[in-house]
Amino acid sequence: MLRKIPLFLLGILLISVTSCSTAKKASASKKGAVASAKPKKKPKKGGIQPYDKVITKQAKSDPGLFTVHELDDKFYYEIPDSLFNREMLMVTRIAKTASGLGFGGGKQNTQVLRWEKNRKQVLLRVVSHNVVAADSLPVYEAVVNSNFEPILYSFPIKAFSKDSLNTVIEVTPLFSKDVKALGIPAFRRRQYKISRLDAARSYIDKLKSYPLNIESRHVKTYNAAAPPSNGSVASISVEMSNSMILLPKEPMKRRYFDERVGWFTSSQVDYGLKAQKSKQVTFLDRWRLEVKDEDIEKFKRGELVEPKKQIVYYVDRATPEEWKPYIKQGIEDWQVAFEAAGFKNAIIAKDPPSVEEDPDWSPEDVRYSVVRYLASPIPNANGPHVSDPRSGEILESDINWYHNVMSLLRNWFFIQTAAINPDAQTLEFKDEVMGRLIRFVSAHEVGHTLGLPHNMGSSVAYPVEKLRDPAFTKKYGTAPSIMDYARFNYVAQPGDEGVALMPNIGPYDKYAISWGYRPILEAKKGEDEKKTLDKWILDKAGDPMYRFGHQQAGDVVDPSSQTEDLGDDAMKASAYGIKNLKRIVPNLIKWTAKDGKTYDDLDTMYGQVLGQYNRYMGHVSSNIGGVYEHYKTYDQEGAVYTHVDKDTQKRALQFINDNLFKTQDWLLDQNIFNKTQYSGTTERIRGTQVRTLNRILSLGRLARVMENETLNGNNAYSILEMMRDLRNGVWTELRSGRKIDAYRRNLQRAYVDRLAYLMTAKSPARPRRSSDYVKFTPISTSQSDLRAVVRAELNTLKRNARSAASRTGDQMSKIHLRDIVERIDMVLDPK
Repeated sequence: MLRKIPLFLLGILLISVTSCSTAKKASASKKGAVASAKPKKKPKKGGIQPYDKVITKQAKSDPGLFTVHELDDKFYYEIPDSLFNREMLMVTRIAKTASGLGFGGGKQNTQVLRWEKNRKQVLLRVVSHNVVAADSLPVYEAVVNSNFEPILYSFPIKAFSKDSLNTVIEVTPLFSKDVKALGIPAFRRRQYKISRLDAARSYIDKLKSYPLNIESRHVKTYNAAAPPSNGSVASISVEMSNSMILLPKEPMKRRYFDERVGWFTSSQVDYGLKAQKSKQVTFLDRWRLEVKDEDIEKFKRGELVEPKKQIVYYVDRATPEEWKPYIKQGIEDWQVAFEAAGFKNAIIAKDPPSVEEDPDWSPEDVRYSVVRYLASPIPNANGPHVSDPRSGEILESDINWYHNVMSLLRNWFFIQTAAINPDAQTLEFKDEVMGRLIRFVSAHEVGHTLGLPHNMGSSVAYPVEKLRDPAFTKKYGTAPSIMDYARFNYVAQPGDEGVALMPNIGPYDKYAISWGYRPILEAKKGEDEKKTLDKWILDKAGDPMYRFGHQQAGDVVDPSSQTEDLGDDAMKASAYGIKNLKRIVPNLIKWTAKDGKTYDDLDTMYGQVLGQYNRYMGHVSSNIGGVYEHYKTYDQEGAVYTHVDKDTQKRALQFINDNLFKTQDWLLDQNIFNKTQYSGTTERIRGTQVRTLNRILSLGRLARVMENETLNGNNAYSILEMMRDLRNGVWTELRSGRKIDAYRRNLQRAYVDRLAYLMTAKSPARPRRSSDYVKFTPISTSQSDLRAVVRAELNTLKRNARSAASRTGDQMSKIHLRDIVERIDMVLDPK
């Protein structure tokens, strides 16, 4: 039974409870007030700071791919979260170079990068696309595990943006320290004995952000024990350029390479293919040219359509006004090639906006491809490009146009055409003449930026006599491809009126662009295009107009794929060329003359005559021991490699004997010598002769001559027959008893010296890296027939020289031949 609580006691109890509750609240409130009065915890020094503390109002901010902030000589990247783990291409170039260290614009390194967040750091990783596999395959895990991505640099996070969607890091050390991937490459460091970066003489010039790329310029000074110039300062200073380009989210569809069509390429080893070995796949570097959705039916009907995105080249503001139209014409000359691929207006040239029209426009913005006009003494132009290593898509290209390329064009055009061309009979060409030459070079360099390498096998397609035909040359130019070095028509003779003097965009160029760029709409993947691409090649197979021949460096193996040559017969073409040089030499003084001027230009142009003459000898001599290379696949009949026939090789050596080793009086013009040099004429001629002699008697060439005989017997030009023909040409006086002049004596001593070299030469080492450009012919110098043949030649020559010395009535010839005998004795018995 509950006892009732009196009302007054209940009231007292309620008052007591309320008071207690109020007191507790007051106490809690007081404690809260004390707590709130305590200062907030400060971020640790060096830790993540509030955004406003890092990027203050004094910062200069440049929005773009990342926002770049500059503050107190420090640079910061503000990276959006959306760009973490996206792949970016970093292209490192030397923008401004030390004297003797190449030229500005030279690419030093290219690598794919990825920015990653890792706790309180941002990591910059180097991504490799050299080894791949589809991520859906089991082997993908093995590929990832064996290609762990190295960390190029680590950055502490400095701050987050107020909305927490961007991350701020300081990137100053990336460019101010010696990060080797972004500076001078390792082989240069070894070459110039670079020890370290001198930070006190290095600095960041600028970081500039654009919508798709970030450009950095930084000056680096390295301590170097063997600098290429200015040795007294014991250092090298260069300005490095680093372009970081965002790669497309969706890679372009690849087009796979076929060596029968020349192309610049990218490649990967793909472990995901159904091959019982690791297989390399190679695909074309090309622009992304696609048909608009609304034009697909037109394209299928064979109508020309404009691509979704044109290829646009801007001509640098710095280009002299008189040359701009010609550079633009060279760019747009390629429209006819793209029409063969189904596109109209695919490539166009534009002037950049003026500074007033668009102050932010820059040739460094990756959205713009620019013909850069450089005030440089380098007589050259080049057309590099930047491509996506995943697909081969060309993202941007800048053609470097050096001012002094005009001197190169002047020299070539003068030496190769002045005999028949009044416009070239001066050293000061009219603007329209130089403009046409500039247009030619512009088109050639643009071809490189479209993906085409040199096609040195092109010019051999035309019979030599056709190059004297005005109708033929006006239609076809001097070669089927402007990508050959078929410069100017040195074959044409006086009276060949109206003959074309240079190549245009030719049949091969149209074919190659069509093969590389024509969309194959029914193919969903690059692999699905193979059958169609193969058919396009087979449709042209056997026609020399559509042949691709690699450029060759060093030992020229294939004489039908040479630089600077014309026509299908080197002996016939070179004979015409020499006839024209014989017409030019007597006119050199008149055509280079100008009152008040020194004879420097006369000396230069005589040197150009010798240079062109030497090219002819190179074209001819490459036939000796030559092997033709015609790329084929299993579904094509015939050999890939064929030795040059015996008659052609014999004709080549006879041409050299008659037109080089025999003293060429037409080159010995006293009126030129007494105005240009106090000495050196004899040495100049000796050098020209010996260069070709050594080329004929090179290890690789002799090895191919001997192998040809082994394989083809009497059908081959044998080593003994070749050596006999060469000896008879160099030593003609031994039979005739004629006086041996100074030029011939020099040549004959060089002959003995070369045989002496062959007696002791070591077997050549195989290059570490194979290349389509560099051919290597192996030979065992001690175990092949080489030394036996050379010893026999020396003994034969010794007998003949001794006999001739006793018969000649010329005292200098007698002394020379006795010396030859003693030289041979020293070679055969060094002790």
